[in-house]
Amino acid sequence: MDHKIIPCIWYDGAAEEAASLYTSLLPDSRIDAVNRSPVDTPSGPAGSVLTVEFTLAGRPYLGLNGGSAFPHTQAVSFQIMTDDQVETDRLWYALIADGGEESVCSWLKDRWGLSWQIVPRRLWQLVKDPDQGRAQRAMTAMMSMRKIDIAAIERAADGA
Repeated sequence: MDHKIIPCIWYDGAAEEAASLYTSLLPDSRIDAVNRSPVDTPSGPAGSVLTVEFTLAGRPYLGLNGGSAFPHTQAVSFQIMTDDQVETDRLWYALIADGGEESVCSWLKDRWGLSWQIVPRRLWQLVKDPDQGRAQRAMTAMMSMRKIDIAAIERAADGA
């Protein structure tokens, strides 16, 4: 691990499964190493998966099987910028599958409780539009959505 800062994501035994899902969704992603504990720990016996080093969209992460003491909260989330509705939908449905939860305004939780935001780049272009009326209409439309519908945001921004 050559990077100075590497986000560590705590799991209750599912670090390898989570890393496998995440790395299957985005280009330039892979599992780099699965490390087994040399001793018994509070989160598992010797030989069990302790950490998973993975690269997600070119950035390194560490999944730690630390046990159930610290569940995920929405205080930290991962934002994926998407290029179109197809990518937005694909990522949204993959991350909420098998027990994840939809939330509002592009937010969701995956099956392990980790929070994600699936955000079309077009959304940010519209809410930062120099025409304040367009920006306000786009933002108002976004606030009524769960998964972002790019066409609906564009129609709202245009006053339709």
